[in-house]
Amino acid sequence: MPYSFEELTIGLTAEYRKTLTETDVVLFAGLTGDNNPMHIDAEFAAETRFGARVVHGMLTASMLSSVIGMKLPGPGCIYMSQSLRFLKPVHIGETVSATAEVIELFPEKQRVRIKTVCSVRGEPVLDGEALIWVPRHD
Repeated sequence: MPYSFEELTIGLTAEYRKTLTETDVVLFAGLTGDNNPMHIDAEFAAETRFGARVVHGMLTASMLSSVIGMKLPGPGCIYMSQSLRFLKPVHIGETVSATAEVIELFPEKQRVRIKTVCSVRGEPVLDGEALIWVPRHD
């Protein structure tokens, strides 16, 4: 159920979880054209500082769109901006938890600032903030 702007409160949170698979990485590479060998070539990635292939950072970040677009505030909202800070790599097979927390409301423009974090096993792998437009109650 989507939230209207009037229903939002500071501290409100939501979460979306997904285990990122080989298929997710291959489909994301095909969809975006990002065929960086860090993501798709095991031999190349084995020689890097990560020692193995890693999930595209933007694939991990895209999970924030799921939690915001489907849960908080949910359907009908419009993304206006998103800052990102990549903290740690995500490996294929890891479960990512994308969380959103309302941290500021702008009633005059129907906007909300949301703290965004993606974590693996409780450790943040990326963080940032989103600015979202939210419809009012009809």
